[in-house]
Amino acid sequence: MSDFTTTKDADGVTTVTWDCVGRTMNVMTEQGFADLNAIVDSCITDETVKGVIITSAKADFAAGMDLTVISKIREKTPANPAQGCFDMVMQIHQILRKIELAGMDFKTKKGGKPFVAVLPGTALGIGLEIPLACHHIIATDNPKAKIGLPEIKVGIFPGAGGTTRLVRKMGALAASPFLLEGKLSTPAKALAAGIIDAVSNEALQNAKAWIMDSQDADLVKPWDAPGYKMPGGAPYHPVGFITFIGASAMVNGQTRGVYPAAKALLSAVYEGALVSFDTALKIEARHFTSVLLDPSSANMIRSLFINKGALEKGAVRPVDVKDQSVLKVGIIGAGMMGAGIALVSAQADIDVVLIDQNQEAANKGKAYVEAHCDKGITRKKSTSERKKVLLARINATTDYKALVDCDLIIEAVFEDPAVKAEVTQNVEVVIGKDCIFATNTSTLPISDLAKASTRPEQFIGIHFFSPVDKMRLVEIIKYKDTGDRAVAKALDYVRQIRKTPIVVNDARFFYANRCVIPYINEGIRMVKEGVEPALIENAAKLMGMPLGPLQLNDETSIDLGVKIAKATKAAMGADYDNDQADEVLFWLFDQGRLGRKSAAGFYEYDVRGKRVGIWQGLRDQYTKEGADPELIEVQHRLMFAQTLEAVRALQEGVLMDVREGDVGAILGWGFAPWSGGPLSWFDMLGTEYAVARCDELEFAYGPRFAAPDLLREMAEEGDAFHDRFAS
Repeated sequence: MSDFTTTKDADGVTTVTWDCVGRTMNVMTEQGFADLNAIVDSCITDETVKGVIITSAKADFAAGMDLTVISKIREKTPANPAQGCFDMVMQIHQILRKIELAGMDFKTKKGGKPFVAVLPGTALGIGLEIPLACHHIIATDNPKAKIGLPEIKVGIFPGAGGTTRLVRKMGALAASPFLLEGKLSTPAKALAAGIIDAVSNEALQNAKAWIMDSQDADLVKPWDAPGYKMPGGAPYHPVGFITFIGASAMVNGQTRGVYPAAKALLSAVYEGALVSFDTALKIEARHFTSVLLDPSSANMIRSLFINKGALEKGAVRPVDVKDQSVLKVGIIGAGMMGAGIALVSAQADIDVVLIDQNQEAANKGKAYVEAHCDKGITRKKSTSERKKVLLARINATTDYKALVDCDLIIEAVFEDPAVKAEVTQNVEVVIGKDCIFATNTSTLPISDLAKASTRPEQFIGIHFFSPVDKMRLVEIIKYKDTGDRAVAKALDYVRQIRKTPIVVNDARFFYANRCVIPYINEGIRMVKEGVEPALIENAAKLMGMPLGPLQLNDETSIDLGVKIAKATKAAMGADYDNDQADEVLFWLFDQGRLGRKSAAGFYEYDVRGKRVGIWQGLRDQYTKEGADPELIEVQHRLMFAQTLEAVRALQEGVLMDVREGDVGAILGWGFAPWSGGPLSWFDMLGTEYAVARCDELEFAYGPRFAAPDLLREMAEEGDAFHDRFAS
């Protein structure tokens, strides 16, 4: 069955309706393009067809290209994957160019048939590139709809003509936020930006009227008309020259040179602006092909689209447990974490009981939600009506009896085992026998906290990242007695609040903190060794880390680092080996430098709390003679410190799925997204090289860089993580 159907009315207007079978949103496939091509040919050659409307039977127009198709291109043409990719892209260009020219005589620009795109809702990626090839774009007045080209966010760029058309339509400067940042717009904002042509509550009727009234001149795109000049100026124009120089600086400043798609996109725009439109499409196709064949882009597509989507759809959910969607959640602790959990729960239309020791504290937690709503109203992202609905869902109280009909409890009190144990016991006296109890903790072993519970199979860990409303990852931790229903409940809840879950087995620091703490500590160790702090920070950023280890420590707070270090040393005893980093951390703590919250840490801060540079006292305290290490040495110490912990977590069974290892790392602490995640990064390096580098780092810096047995075994067999552990 085709994803496209056609109907023709008495006036000769054919409506092409896109409706992917078995999907909630339309996505383009190879067969979809073949079917669309045949329909376009038929409409152009059929003399009874006066014009064409392309629309959707669903609430949205399209979510974009099915990226699983893109990820498998190389497999289809192993002898010459570059040619296979290029040919596929050029076939798409030919179909869209056929829509654009619409059968007209190219010399006289007459005789074409009007094509109008009607967007009932969201139109992303190819879902906007097809409309951009049409002669007129009308969007339904739907404020929830998003229109844009977000490809850059998953490691590629708009390669079906979207890059070339948007730049020629708007100019490079105006198009840059939509291409280089993947900015999405409501229909009203897309109209104001010049991306679409109209917004209407009667889009189909308006589309037909436009077709019936259109003239030959209305079907000629600006770039096909004589004397076309690019808005804002081409690269050789004085104004355009400045634009392209600025764009190049901006791209390299934001990407640090590690994201191939951004550089390729800019090259396609610059080179395409110097030639004819059809030649520009070929240039776009060549750069797009180079991106598709780059391992970085392949890994980003795999981790940030395919695997992320699979985890969100329940890839690791127990299959024999019925739906466990949450109706009412009880949250114990109304601090920043508890208030954030209450916010995202209410936003998911879940009723919330928010409990704290006194009413003032409980009310403060609810006030956090109110303040968030007010900010959204100010920014016109929400409404007063929505605020009332959210606040009505939250019962802020001190009364544990209000938890009686909750089906999920999330304890988010102070990180103290005794306090958490008391809360667990108080809650279990009240809640029903089927209620699941989850503890929100970032460091405390779940197996220890579960000792306070009388229902161990219904006890589970849910680790939220701060700030809850912004961080996409939720880490679900099960221990040996956790039952499948508790796991399913946690996963279904995370799906409801529209976040991405990973499920790990219980161990100290679980997965995310287990990996990010060594990253922070390695940076601090280098400070102790006298390495220039700016080199440490910039080395991390040049590898694609969003924050250097020192800044990250400032953001999370130095006193928290001291607390974790003391607790870890007490638990590990003689096995603890982080005294070098502790010396620096404890010294800063003793100086009263607690990080951003005290406006003093590794960094200096101005009166507004803005970072102004590394604190000179750090350099004065820890100096050495001689040159700093090479950049690559610093980078590898920081990257291997994290990645080896990911491998150890997999080897020990804490991490159960390589997909979760990569997706969790990118979403949890921002591990170099261009790499696809730590395990994908080792696959890029090659496990044989990774082991050799481990041996060098271990010899130079100690056993923390020793290659895990799993990695050494894989190197000997020439294996890769995503081959050996493919799902």
